[in-house]
This record gives sequence, structure tokens and C-alpha cells, in this order.
Amino acid sequence: MSELTHAPAQRRSIGGQLLGGSQLVLGAILAVLCIAISIAAPQFYSEANIIAILRQCALVLIVASGMTMLIITAEVDLSVGASLAFVGCIGMAVLNSTHSLTLGMLAALAFAGGVGLFNGLVVTRLRVNSLIATIGTMMMLQGGVYLFTREAVQNHNQLASFTDLGAGYVGAVPVPVILAALIFAVAYVTLRFTTLGRYLYAVGANEKAVRLSGLRSERLKLFAFVVTGLCVGVAGMILSSLMNAGQPTAGRGFELTVIAAVILGGTSLLGGRGSLFGTLLGVLVLKVIDNGIIILGWNQDLQMVVPGIVIILATYLDIIRNKANVR
Repeated sequence: MSELTHAPAQRRSIGGQLLGGSQLVLGAILAVLCIAISIAAPQFYSEANIIAILRQCALVLIVASGMTMLIITAEVDLSVGASLAFVGCIGMAVLNSTHSLTLGMLAALAFAGGVGLFNGLVVTRLRVNSLIATIGTMMMLQGGVYLFTREAVQNHNQLASFTDLGAGYVGAVPVPVILAALIFAVAYVTLRFTTLGRYLYAVGANEKAVRLSGLRSERLKLFAFVVTGLCVGVAGMILSSLMNAGQPTAGRGFELTVIAAVILGGTSLLGGRGSLFGTLLGVLVLKVIDNGIIILGWNQDLQMVVPGIVIILATYLDIIRNKANVR
């Protein structure tokens, strides 16, 4: 047990200082981006534009909260984008059939959680690398959604509660932002203040020590996969509400944005180190850049280029941080 508690704690202590520094840098980058874009396009600070940014951030942050927990355990899920699209189609189809938002949400969560469970079992029981396993799942989902429906599943009921899920407000705050804040808060408290959170960090930092201590590392990883899947379920229904339809192509590239935000926020792909606050900053930086590309009238294909660049640079910085930890 001493090996489990001492090594990860020492690594988190060193990593925490580095993460704190990287978060300060991210905060400074975010401030510079906001100032620069607002000078070039004063409408950046308009109420409508800020709300649009917050809604886009909410979708990514919901899934990134689960993905942060997963990557901390040294695993990753590349199927979240394909699952997001499938979830929206299933949720919309159930809503159309039952005229019930509750049943539509439950169906979406059950499907997305099932995808997470499947990924987790493939990784923990079959010992398939999570990168390969979730690429396989992504391909199955991308093909499966077209077996389920050849076109968008339109909203036939026009339920006010479903419209409010994506476009509604509580006071002046959009509903998706409130949902994202709640999920973020639960994930933050779990990682920061609970024994479960410490175990998740420990699995990523030293899985062998976790096993020697008598803990089931497979169950911890399975938990992280399922949580990530459930987060996709919530985001998928919000997205289908915003589009007023379940779109089979809705999630393309979404997984890259989520993973880029998590890595940019300082979570190590090697596991054992990460911060949800850093993930939040990563999401904000990426979505402010996306918004700047739009309001400045630049080619919107750059929105796919930026996450790719971020993943490469952030992974390189992660390598540097790991070398610093070794020293």
C-alpha cells in the first residue's frame, strides 16, 4: 500500500506545480486571444456571440470532463464523435415514438453508456489497446448509424422541453451551460476530493502498484469508460436539440476537439496527471479560436486544422513535462 500512496503522490506533487504553470500560460493565452479578436472584430463581445461561444464550450466540456478522467487512467476513447451522432439519432427516434423527452434521454444515456461499457470491456478483458479498440468502435458506429437511419431523424413532436434542452435559458444562462457546469462540478469533486479520484490517478501513475495493493484497476478503468459514454449521451441530446434533428454526420471531428482540449489543459496521455480546470481552459481556448475564425471571415476548414496542431504541440509539451518529472 505504501508504494501506491507514495509514488503517485510524489508524482502529483511535481506534476501539480507544472500543471499550475501551464494553466497560468493557458489563461494568459486565452486573455490575449480575446483581446486580439475583439480589436479586429468588436462584435466578439456581443451578447449573442458570447452565448454562442458558451453553448459550443458546454458541448465539448461535458464530454471532456469524462475524457479527462479516462485519460488520467492512461486510456483514451476515439469513438465519442461517432457515438455523439448515433446517440442523437436514437434519442430523437425514441422521442418521436413515445412523445416523451424522459424516455428519449434514457434511451440516449443507455446507448451511450453501453458504448462506454463495451469499450471498457474490450480494453480491460480482451487487453486491446484503447486507441485501437475505440477506433474499431468508431468505425462500427459510423457504419451502424446509417444502418439505423439513412437520413436525419427529424423532430416531429416539437416538444418545448426538448427545444429548451439546447436553446432554453434559466434566467440569462443557457441550459447547456448549466448542465455542463453541473457535470464539470461533479467530475471535479470526484477527482479532487474523493478516494475514487485518488485511485483513478493512481491507476494512471502506477497500475502495477494499484494491483499489488489489492484494488481492481480494471474496474476503475471500466468506470471511467462508462462515465465518458454517459457524458456523450448528455451532449448528444443537447446537440440534437440545437439542430432539431438527429444527424448521422453530427459528430465528425468532435473527438479531436475533445482530446485536444484535454491534452492542452495539461492531462498527460501517459496517465496519472491531469486537471479538470486545465481542461476547462483548453476548451475555452479552442472554442474562442473557432469563434474568431468565423467572425473574422477566415476559411472555416481551419477549425479542423487547429485541433490537429494543438494535439501535436500539447503532446510534445507533455513529453517535456514527463522528462521534468523523471529528473
